[in-house]
Amino acid sequence: MTPGPVAGAATSKVEAAYELIRDRILSGQYTPGYRLVLGSLAKELNSSSVPVREAVRRLEAEALVEFERNVGATVRGLDPVEYRWTMETLAVVEGAAVGQAVPLLTAEDLQEVRRLNELMRAELRELPRGGFDTQRFSQLNQRLHRTLAAPCPNPHLLDLVDRGWSRLSTLRTSVFSMVPERTHQSVAEHDELIELIASGADPAAVEQATRSHRAATLAAVLAHEAAHPSEVRPRG
Repeated sequence: MTPGPVAGAATSKVEAAYELIRDRILSGQYTPGYRLVLGSLAKELNSSSVPVREAVRRLEAEALVEFERNVGATVRGLDPVEYRWTMETLAVVEGAAVGQAVPLLTAEDLQEVRRLNELMRAELRELPRGGFDTQRFSQLNQRLHRTLAAPCPNPHLLDLVDRGWSRLSTLRTSVFSMVPERTHQSVAEHDELIELIASGADPAAVEQATRSHRAATLAAVLAHEAAHPSEVRPRG
């Protein structure tokens, strides 16, 4: 049975609110701790607060939003333990996806990942001048990784990779801000990974290099946390 006109309109308003809030969280526009004011969002969407509240409940179920006493709905981040689990899982599934993608990557694909890495390198030149855009750097980083994994013929692997990236999106900018030296290392490791693929290396070697690249980011974050136990950490 298809929903009637009223039910269909309500569903579309919930979906519109859900997509708007989710996109802003994953893009970094809404950072961890950002308070979601339901009335303001409803006004922006030209709706009542009811569909916005339902959308927020959906995002809470996806662990992107949480409710805090005397505060309301706020953008949630990953706690350190969940971050570690997510990164360890992503290292495995993304490594496997890139390994399977290797025989299907074209010269144009490699040209694109080289271009993206050069754009990331250009962003790094702004670090000494204080103009480094962590959000743009993060977006370029994700595009590079997605380009390498995209030809993977296993849709289930790609779905798991996408879920991992979605869970990390709210933290990505904070990681590069918290551990700035990781930005230079990441670009250098991209160079090595790209050249490994271009040289015709065995897919298993590429898979391992991809996993090691991901593990290095996790190690950098954990080392920073151990050295600064009293520092307020980003939760996203």
